[in-house]
Amino acid sequence: MHQFTAMAKLVPRTSDASSVAETWAGRRVGITGAGGALGRSLTRRLRQRGAWVIALSHRPKPRELDSSVGPQEWVCWSCGKEDELDSTLSRLDVLVLNHGINPGGDQSPKSLNQALEVNALSQWRLLQRFEQLERDLKQPAQPPELWVNTSEAEIQPALSPAYELSKRLIGQLVSLRWSAPREERNKLPKLRKLVLGPFRSELNPIGLMSADFVSSQILWQADRGLPLIIVTPNPLTLLAMPLIELGRLAYNKILWINHHDR
Repeated sequence: MHQFTAMAKLVPRTSDASSVAETWAGRRVGITGAGGALGRSLTRRLRQRGAWVIALSHRPKPRELDSSVGPQEWVCWSCGKEDELDSTLSRLDVLVLNHGINPGGDQSPKSLNQALEVNALSQWRLLQRFEQLERDLKQPAQPPELWVNTSEAEIQPALSPAYELSKRLIGQLVSLRWSAPREERNKLPKLRKLVLGPFRSELNPIGLMSADFVSSQILWQADRGLPLIIVTPNPLTLLAMPLIELGRLAYNKILWINHHDR
C-alpha cells in the first residue's frame, strides 16, 4: 500500500485556484496522442494552469493550430522509434501516455498486432525510457510523473477484442511497476494510471462523456495526489478497479518477496 499512500501526499489537497496554478506553472508536460480529443482538451487545461505542453504525435502539426490554447511545441514520432524521443523526454516533468487505436470488431492478426504495438508495447517502451532517463538525472525539487491511460477496457468489455487485449496488457504492466520494491520506486517517476470510461472522440463518436469533462476530472484527481484516476459513469468500474489493483499489488508483492528470498 505504500505506493498509493505515498503518492496521495505529494500534492496538498486544496481547491484554491492559485495553489493549483502554482503546482503546474512552468512544468513541462509531454502528451502522446495530443492530436486526439482528450489530448487537445488536456493541453488546453494544462496551458490554463501555466504548464508548458509538448505534443508528441504521429500526425504533422496542424496548420490551423490555435497557439493560445494548443501545445507550445509539436514533436512528431512513430511507434518503434521511441529512442528518438530521448532528447525530448529528458526535458519533461510529466509524461502522459495517451496514444492509441481502436480497430473495433476486427480480429485479424494484422489488427491484433497493430493494437498491441500501438496501445501496449510502444507505451511500455516509452515508460521504460522515461524511467531510465529520470533515474539517470539529478532528482528535481518536484518529482517527475508518468501518467498512463489504460482505459476502462482494462477490465470491462469495449466491443473491440484487440483494444481490450492491448489495454489489459498495458494495465497489468503498470500494476507490475507499482509493485516494484520501495527502494526502486523511490528513484522513479511517480506513476499514475488513468482508467477512463467511454468519451466522445475520433475513436468513439458515441461516448457517454465529453473529452472536456474527462480532462477536467483527470486534473482534479491528479491535483489531489491520486495515483489511480478513474473517470467513468459505470459504478462497477469505480468499485472493482481499486479492489483489482489491491489484489494485483498483494499478488505481485508476494512473488517479489519469494523471489528475493531464494
